[in-house]
Amino acid sequence: MTTLLFLPTIDLGWRWLRVADTGAIHGDEGLPALEDAIVAIAPAESVTLHWADLPARSTAQAVAAARLLVAEASAAPIAELHIAVGPEGEGDRAIAVVDRGAMAGWLADLAAHGIDPQMVIPAPLLLPRPVEGYVHGTIAGTGMMRGRATAFADDPLLTPLVVGDVPVESLTGEALDDALRAAVAAPPLDLRQGAFARRRRIGIDWAHVRRLGTMAAAILLVTLSIDLVRIAKYSFGADALEARAEALGRTGLARGETVTDVDRQLVERLSNVRGPGLGFTTTAAAVYAAIRATPGTELTGLDFQPNGDLRLSVAAARESLPTDLKRALERAGFTVEAGVFQAANGRVTGEMTVTRR
Repeated sequence: MTTLLFLPTIDLGWRWLRVADTGAIHGDEGLPALEDAIVAIAPAESVTLHWADLPARSTAQAVAAARLLVAEASAAPIAELHIAVGPEGEGDRAIAVVDRGAMAGWLADLAAHGIDPQMVIPAPLLLPRPVEGYVHGTIAGTGMMRGRATAFADDPLLTPLVVGDVPVESLTGEALDDALRAAVAAPPLDLRQGAFARRRRIGIDWAHVRRLGTMAAAILLVTLSIDLVRIAKYSFGADALEARAEALGRTGLARGETVTDVDRQLVERLSNVRGPGLGFTTTAAAVYAAIRATPGTELTGLDFQPNGDLRLSVAAARESLPTDLKRALERAGFTVEAGVFQAANGRVTGEMTVTRR
């Protein structure tokens, strides 16, 4: 047995219709007894309905696509709207748009009366979707219209403008009851999605929890054993590599030199070979790269100092080029001190001192 509970509006209070398992339908005003499954019915004037062809991969993807469509058609900020999509079917899917504040208020009012509805369905979707034209029905005192791609509250002023000359079928009596039974059996759309989804109570199977704990402990023990074996293997391998590296390092030292610390002695010998600072080769390579990157400049002199500085004699075609060369060297990671450049015979000449930064 399912009870359809119609949320109150400005003109109407609480109303309900009860659909029995036998198919019988009866209702009344006020709040029903709470022993049945409750399905809340949102007012037609508070929900905007659309239909569109949405991705069928997952509900999250469908909602994301619906948000893009609604953002283009709605004047309200998308962050203030709650969007729900109907189930997959043939062709397009229903999209319901409702104000987040209104949705939260409905659920809060229901909770205050001890009601946690299984679903919240927009009222116009209780009517069947026609093959063509429109269907009209009055349910729980509210008139509603539904077409192939629209559904809304019946209004004596707006409905004729929307419907125009399209034929309208009025559902009454048993035909309307059949429509309600079909909506209960296969709900067309549930607004309780996303942030407003119904929370499910989960019972704890402690025996299952203990089994999971035992399995987790066994997995942890096996993982720890694997890690210990791996650490031991890496440690032995590191020792072997260190011994081999030291043996290879000894070959790089001068013949007959007493070995005390291979790393330090190799660094010392490398420094002696390449010179102080970054060494002549590295510094000169950076200077030549900067010269090539600055067209119109040429190197006329090069003097590597005992402290690792490199003194350059530079000639340039224009006054701006020595500055460009200086910036290029600084971008390469050097400190550059430029002397006074003089112009003579159409050339600008001067000196620079390049130092490791």
